[in-house]
Amino acid sequence: MSKRDYYEILSIGKTATETEIKAAYRKLAIQHHPDKNPDDHTAEEKFKEAAEAYSVLSDPQKRAAYDRFGHQGVGAGAGGAGFNPGFSNIEDIFDLFGFGDMFGGQSGGNSRRTVAQRGADLRYDLEISLEEAALGKEEKLRIPRLETCEVCNGKGTEKGTEPQTCPTCSGSGQTRYQQGFFSVMRTCPTCSGRGQIIKNPCKKCRGAGRIEKEKTLEVKIPAGVETGSRLRINGEGEAGAQGGGSGDLFVVIHVKEHEIFERQGANLYSAAPI
Repeated sequence: MSKRDYYEILSIGKTATETEIKAAYRKLAIQHHPDKNPDDHTAEEKFKEAAEAYSVLSDPQKRAAYDRFGHQGVGAGAGGAGFNPGFSNIEDIFDLFGFGDMFGGQSGGNSRRTVAQRGADLRYDLEISLEEAALGKEEKLRIPRLETCEVCNGKGTEKGTEPQTCPTCSGSGQTRYQQGFFSVMRTCPTCSGRGQIIKNPCKKCRGAGRIEKEKTLEVKIPAGVETGSRLRINGEGEAGAQGGGSGDLFVVIHVKEHEIFERQGANLYSAAPI
């Protein structure tokens, strides 16, 4: 499949200035960033497409080669299907264009608030009989999962103490380094992106802020389910970190084979000798 024209992707003319190119890319990058569109694969492709176009048109030498020879002039160096623009989250886009302090914290423009992390979704495979699938039932499930530590309330610190600002990233959770034309932000290796370090960890959770527990849930299985049916229970996945919300629990149904009947859609069939 032929590639789209880079100028067309950014919706700019071939005489666009460096400032116009940067502004066009920033608009598209923010609009289509995967962080804002987690379930939209089309948006992710548009984000990569815009980043690839910007990587060429923002470089004077690559742009000149592209203007003269088209996509063949820049070759594989421009990226292609595996192109990775190198931005781990949407704040990186703002940092690139000088808007990093929009996410700043108390310690200045180089700092931003700790990013909340949503808890992981969980899957539970449940096997039921054909009769139970037809009539429905209530089932008690025992779910091992991570829950917020009740001793430190998820902070990870010993009672009476608070997390310390990370000295490496000054609380931003990221460190900046130069990558060619770009100034790129990466997750801080010291605090793993939390922006804080814990000197006096909670003895219960050992600084994690979450502990593993087993939760018993009563789940209603509706009548008419079949193998592969998925029931979603909001908020019953693992607890989030840094104030993030809990994930969801997905119960996946598996209907056991019956000795006499075979199910086909909403009908039951049985072979009988004549």
